[in-house]
Amino acid sequence: MRLTVIGCSGSYPGPGSSASCYLLEQEHEGRLWRVLLDMGSGALGALQKFSDATSIDGVFLSHLHADHCLDLCGYYVMRRYYPGGALPRIPVWGPAGTARRMAKAYDLDEDPGMSAEFDFLTYPDEPVEFGPFTVTVRRVAHPVTAYALRIEAGGSTLAYSGDTGACDALVETARDADLFLCEASFREGGDNPPDLHLTGAEAGRAAKTANAARLLLTHVPPWYDSSAIHAEATGEYDGEVQLAAPGACHDI
Repeated sequence: MRLTVIGCSGSYPGPGSSASCYLLEQEHEGRLWRVLLDMGSGALGALQKFSDATSIDGVFLSHLHADHCLDLCGYYVMRRYYPGGALPRIPVWGPAGTARRMAKAYDLDEDPGMSAEFDFLTYPDEPVEFGPFTVTVRRVAHPVTAYALRIEAGGSTLAYSGDTGACDALVETARDADLFLCEASFREGGDNPPDLHLTGAEAGRAAKTANAARLLLTHVPPWYDSSAIHAEATGEYDGEVQLAAPGACHDI
């Protein structure tokens, strides 16, 4: 698998990055499959710098906060009104109520909403099989329904935290992963609300407990120095730790 960071700014777009969006690519049955993990504020513009936005096969949403899903509205416009005819309908997996939420976000009637452009699917209890990708989700600690995603393809495993506080489900999602893409939105010692986000140190501890091979820190808000978040993580985890950066590619 190849992961390309489209956007990695935490909670809102920053001066150098859109909010959360990650492109996964894998060869399968004679062609390259492309899926997006989240599509947060500003992500559609950034996606067009790094990939052909019309070639996406599907979208997996971790949860329905704006910094993880809102640019699906712009993507709806692109797919509906593309010159030469509407683009093919693609699946979008997410929490229950995703179709309704996205219709409301664009002030559409719920019926049909965006259903001609997207096939909205609620995560089932069993893993999702889509092209070369097997996606397993676990509910994590966040104020809204939110999932960590474990994606397997081509013999490799990516774990993606979505947004979460420290919890056992996060560690199980990242267990023995080749790459752990993990949010780190808080600083140690701050007055941090519970069950909302991770500190850099908590991300490092989760990676260590899960025995993940590599840790890629993401979702750092623009108001924090990302190097300080990185230092917290390296103090807890002995493996390779990197900071996500827009346009950076990671082979898994």
